[in-house]
Amino acid sequence: MAEIKDRENALIMETTKGNVVIEMYPELAPGHVARIKELAREGAYDGVVFHRVIDGFMAQTGDVKFG
Repeated sequence: MAEIKDRENALIMETTKGNVVIEMYPELAPGHVARIKELAREGAYDGVVFHRVIDGFMAQTGDVKFG
């Protein structure tokens, strides 16, 4: 796995294809980062399917409420 520069502002997703590290930038989007951290800590993303992934660019999922 790649080196994680700022563990407090990184999400690690464990997938069947390996781990994915998402680096977040609270200095650019403090409200968004705070909300994503809150949802992740609550387990809102657990089991949610990502249906569109473009390597090195983005991952898109459905509704976290209904998976």
